[in-house]
Amino acid sequence: MPRETPVPDDAVSSAGTGRRKHEAKITVYLSDEELLALEHARLALRAAHGIAVDRGRVVRAAIAAVLADFTLHGADSQLVKGIARDD
Repeated sequence: MPRETPVPDDAVSSAGTGRRKHEAKITVYLSDEELLALEHARLALRAAHGIAVDRGRVVRAAIAAVLADFTLHGADSQLVKGIARDD
């Protein structure tokens, strides 16, 4: 049976942190296909929506959206389903 994970009340909003200086840094390794999909999304944001962003901002927004979904839906979230599917 999946356990419920407490989430801090001050968790990042689903909008992400936007354009500001970020103090913490992590390194994430992506497959060629994942990197290509990320770049495609970045270019599509610019072409279809007039939003010019770097890959880091796309990643931060995606993380914020996934964590917000996890906070709201727990075991039924896309995060849990995606990780469970990979195992």
